Amino acid sequence: MTERAAAAAEGVDGVGFGDPLVEIQNVSKYFANDEGMLSWLSVNRDADGLPVETGREWVKAVEDVSFTIRKGETLGLVGESGCGKSTLARTILRLLEPTEGSIYFKGRDLADLSGEKLRNTRKDVQMIFQDPQSSLDPRMKVGKIVEEPMQAHGMLDAEGRAARAQELLEKVGLDPQHYNRYPHAFSGGQRQRINLARALSVNPDFVVCDEPVSALDVSIQAQVLNTMRDLQEEFGLTYLFIAHDLSVIRHISDRVAVMYLGQLVELADKRELFENPSHPYTQALLDSIPVPDPRADGRRGVLEGDVPSPIQPPSGCRFRTRCPKLIAPAEYDLSDETWDRVRAFMRHVKRRDFTETDPDAIRRRYFDGRVPDGAAGDVVSAAIDDIAADDWEDAAERLQSAFAEQSVCAREEPDYEVDPEYGTDRHTVACHLHRE
Repeated sequence: MTERAAAAAEGVDGVGFGDPLVEIQNVSKYFANDEGMLSWLSVNRDADGLPVETGREWVKAVEDVSFTIRKGETLGLVGESGCGKSTLARTILRLLEPTEGSIYFKGRDLADLSGEKLRNTRKDVQMIFQDPQSSLDPRMKVGKIVEEPMQAHGMLDAEGRAARAQELLEKVGLDPQHYNRYPHAFSGGQRQRINLARALSVNPDFVVCDEPVSALDVSIQAQVLNTMRDLQEEFGLTYLFIAHDLSVIRHISDRVAVMYLGQLVELADKRELFENPSHPYTQALLDSIPVPDPRADGRRGVLEGDVPSPIQPPSGCRFRTRCPKLIAPAEYDLSDETWDRVRAFMRHVKRRDFTETDPDAIRRRYFDGRVPDGAAGDVVSAAIDDIAADDWEDAAERLQSAFAEQSVCAREEPDYEVDPEYGTDRHTVACHLHRE
């Protein structure tokens, strides 16, 4: 085991890592939403470069994301499908134009580069795509696929490119004699190895891996991941590794960033995040991992509610509409038990999940026959009267404006740093539970 791998296994931070290689500062990416269809247009800007409201709706796919990746490390990026991981990856590589923010690579802002300068930089930043089949040209032989980036950047002569392609095929675990085969002759895992060889052909420093093993069988995943770690050691690579499978992230990452609805909600050392998750969303992701224990009866944590629209994301903490630990409004004197009852009542009103609408039956079901005291009880009683009158929208709006929107979770955007229990890396979390 190498020094770096041994240190990672023991939870030691920063061993073998150099200075920051990639720095993402307040990066956002919006798409125009015209008549329900995404329009791949840049946002209009004012003289200061800020987005201009033009009466159009904007899909806020990525908003105000910042992090640093050090030379030689692997930063894992995890989150539900549709949270903006792939959009962020493509924005970092300038395959998509950032709406706001800066993307520093070796101290140069990629967001300011264009033309030949940007093209020359692409040699140092490569990408491995999710689908190992569609990302390879079926009409090209494997050798030519690996050589293509070298040819595009004017590296080596034809003989030199062929020799390097065969060398790289061997490095990624394939037979150099497969140089003249077509992609259809390979399995999914072998195709992804070809993608890896192609990315390495131009000697990159930074590789973005966009769910590179999600389409592979579990046994093949481990082989490809181990190959990627070995090549990282040999070539001094830096990875941004995107996945929705936490077991994959735990296997290959040094630090982990958790993304929800276009924003980062937690960033910490791998061991710190898995053993001391500090955001309710991170905890929910970890609880959703199947447990290989027959006594667990297959039970897993399940988040309630739907992911909000990125066109109109919630104010404050974006996770608050699904958060099981939403903070009670300070103006109401509610015990934890009473607040849990109020929140359960709110959820059921929103879903109209009632078998009967008699006010006494509702009070018995949710509040043991007695609504909370004071102003909170007045709101609940008024909402029960709305339900009895079949005014569901008024009841939901009344509860939402009185309780959910008055919580600090709705009024302020959270951004805190907590003391790590493992290692020395910073542990940042976007949750008001760490307000103190």
